[in-house]
Amino acid sequence: MIQIKVLGPGCDNCKRVEQIASQVVALLSVEAHVEKVTDRAEFARYHLLGTPGLVINEQLVSAGRIPSQAEVTTWIVNALERETPRA
Repeated sequence: MIQIKVLGPGCDNCKRVEQIASQVVALLSVEAHVEKVTDRAEFARYHLLGTPGLVINEQLVSAGRIPSQAEVTTWIVNALERETPRA
């Protein structure tokens, strides 16, 4: 299961990032948990300087901007590939 965190105070940009992430999860039909994180102490944990931030499987992939749906798709597919064991 993919863990996705949207870091931010709850502004419109943060909501848009959450919406894009949720759309990609639905489009790809993957199991994922999308979580909103508003605690500024958590932002520091990911070295986030500007919101919104997007974290996938504990890796900060975007900060201070709204990523495109294509970017989020790529990041989620890459995360899926990293967690899938190879034979």
